[in-house]
Amino acid sequence: MLNEGLGLHTVAHDTHVDRTPELQKLANGGELTNETTNADAEFKSDNSNSKEVSQAREDVEQAYQDDTPDGGLRAWLVIVGVNFASALRSTSFNLTAFAKAASGTFATFGYVNTFGVFQSYYEETVMPTTSPSTISWIGSAQYALIFVPGLLTGRLYDKGHVKLPLAVASALLVTSTFLTAECTEYWQFLLCQGILAGLTCGVIFGPSVGVTAHWFKRKRGIALGVISGGSSIGGTVFPIAARHLIQDVGFKWTMRILGFIQLFALSITCLTVARRLPPSKAPKKLVDFTIFKSLAYTIYCVANLVSFLGLYTVLTYIDVSAVHAGLDPNFTYYLVAIANVSSGFGRITAGFIADRTGPLNILIPGTTIAAVLTYAWPFAKTTGDFVAIAIIYGLFSAVYVSLLPAPIMAMGNQHNVGIMVGVSMTILAAGAISGPPISGAINASTGGFKSVGYYAGSMILASVALLIVTRQTVLKGRIYGRA
Repeated sequence: MLNEGLGLHTVAHDTHVDRTPELQKLANGGELTNETTNADAEFKSDNSNSKEVSQAREDVEQAYQDDTPDGGLRAWLVIVGVNFASALRSTSFNLTAFAKAASGTFATFGYVNTFGVFQSYYEETVMPTTSPSTISWIGSAQYALIFVPGLLTGRLYDKGHVKLPLAVASALLVTSTFLTAECTEYWQFLLCQGILAGLTCGVIFGPSVGVTAHWFKRKRGIALGVISGGSSIGGTVFPIAARHLIQDVGFKWTMRILGFIQLFALSITCLTVARRLPPSKAPKKLVDFTIFKSLAYTIYCVANLVSFLGLYTVLTYIDVSAVHAGLDPNFTYYLVAIANVSSGFGRITAGFIADRTGPLNILIPGTTIAAVLTYAWPFAKTTGDFVAIAIIYGLFSAVYVSLLPAPIMAMGNQHNVGIMVGVSMTILAAGAISGPPISGAINASTGGFKSVGYYAGSMILASVALLIVTRQTVLKGRIYGRA
């Protein structure tokens, strides 16, 4: 319910009335409309009193939080902008928030999840004398740096800055893709496709996830699942397009075409992603270490770091390992696309279940199965084996990726969620940048992938143990409960 003391009408829980302009005026100390109550007029006449103004703003912020849309055209368009929307219609499913989120993950995580195809192509054609471990640093830089800017973007987001960082980062990401087309040496690929692309993806990804907390509460899980579904679409489109285009038009024009695809998707993101709540009055310091007073949050951050030491290993090396097992290279590049298609179902399903059970209750079993599949992957020998691994691994690893910020959103509030998610992303970046190269080094030293699977699977399983501790901390030792 909205605060009746502010003179605002009470609304039913399942019906959202957009009062953003009115609330914003009140937050700024101005009047509402001619229909305002005596309490509103009283507030206006006394707005010179700083204490009353401060209290009123706090009441307005609470009103915004209590009036979380959890749907509606405006809310779902946000999600589509962070995902990718082929068509938007004014329906009861609130497509506005949905639209905003999808194109962002399509053009960022979808592109990053494609590196397994580039890893194989670079090993075979562009850099045949360079070790797989060295080449994997390009992909690792992407994986890690997509999280590193979270500390800065989270702070900017909490202070109300969304549109400008998104626009600048989008332009630089498209530029980095065009520049990759001109690369001929390893350091050039690392700089353009690894570092620049990773950082710009991170600046886009952070705010795209943060806006979800403004528009969704009860349906936050499914919203996050739909958002991350954009990366599955991108992770399916980009590798298939890249492989065929390289054969038909060459590497340079392949990268240029991918750049134009990103340009289209990110244009939707820049036009649709927006905050709903006013900026928070957060302290000026970049990192607020008081967030680590939450034991559950601290353990969860460590769990994320450990998980990413192994989570992307299968996606990075499944193509190469299939060729190593004797499969046709013209088929193996489809494995990354198959895993990403499967992950799309996993992400949305996980979000739907998480809204009913709590995110940690679905993260733990889903991530456990992903660990088991990581152990099994090196033993695949036939086409059927690899396809099965790609489908099942994609399905269950997606649970972790799609619900990654959900537990944090429950631990914090709508005004510090940016910095909490940002700090967590920055911490897990250490695991993301180290995991694939460590796996590559193990592969180079052993000449196979069995030890790689043991290492990566063990890291994921260790993170499951930490997730269980996090859950028990949230539930204060109870066995059953929503967490």
